[in-house]
Amino acid sequence: MSDNELGAFLRTRREAVTPTEVGLPSGPRRRTPGLRRSEVATLAGISVEYLTRLEQGRDRNPSAQVLGALADALRMTIEERIHLRRLEKASNGAEGPCCSAAPPPAREVRPTVRAIVDRLEPTPAVLLNRLSDVIAYTTGYERVARPLGLLDGDRPNLLRFVFTDERARTAFPEWERVADEQIAHLRSESPMIDPHVVQLVDELTVLAGAPFADRVQAVPGVPRRSGVQRLAHPQVGVLRLAYESLATPDVDGQRLLVHLPADDATSAALDRLNGRQPGGLRAVSG
Repeated sequence: MSDNELGAFLRTRREAVTPTEVGLPSGPRRRTPGLRRSEVATLAGISVEYLTRLEQGRDRNPSAQVLGALADALRMTIEERIHLRRLEKASNGAEGPCCSAAPPPAREVRPTVRAIVDRLEPTPAVLLNRLSDVIAYTTGYERVARPLGLLDGDRPNLLRFVFTDERARTAFPEWERVADEQIAHLRSESPMIDPHVVQLVDELTVLAGAPFADRVQAVPGVPRRSGVQRLAHPQVGVLRLAYESLATPDVDGQRLLVHLPADDATSAALDRLNGRQPGGLRAVSG
């Protein structure tokens, strides 16, 4: 096995991408397969010298921002971005943040909080920790979220779904606004120097690229604690859900996100998902 897997992968991807794919002219005198280093460097906003060092293995510790920019420039798929992230961690021996003063995000649910969630059935409600990990939910929420793919995996995470799962842009017709609000919640729940936040931000900077990284670097907004969200559900069509975000301040950054139908059509659609007779949930105006 090569001791420069990261550099070899970057070079292979560069040689596989055609100028046409990135909006560049493809002249008849190109001797290099794919893109030139200078072209990739310009697209990624880095120097040719630095890209050369990365490909040659003379620099094995690129920042997450650089990796994300290269992944964008080379039109990497989500699978390729995951592989890139793994190669970067292996090349510099990183094992993620270790001990620090910041405790890990809570994944346990206090019994009284669990009882509250249970009593909300069949209302779609989900309990999130400060990194937006899904740690508890009602069956009503599962019937809404699982067909979207939001609950896939061992540790589903709302933030990761919004930015890295291609199904999210279909599920959320107002994806740009949803993405902005997810970043606002992340920044409001924890300091950005929290090593657990740093690890997640680095991961998503590589996996999602500019749509995530640009929002993290922008002036932070204030998260909305209530509003109406549109959701395109594959089984019952477009839902208009009024939501309330309720904090549990004595538990590490947990918030309970409760959804109610914002119109009669959504109320009827939720009834169908839950196998109830129409009218079981009252619509919320707005």
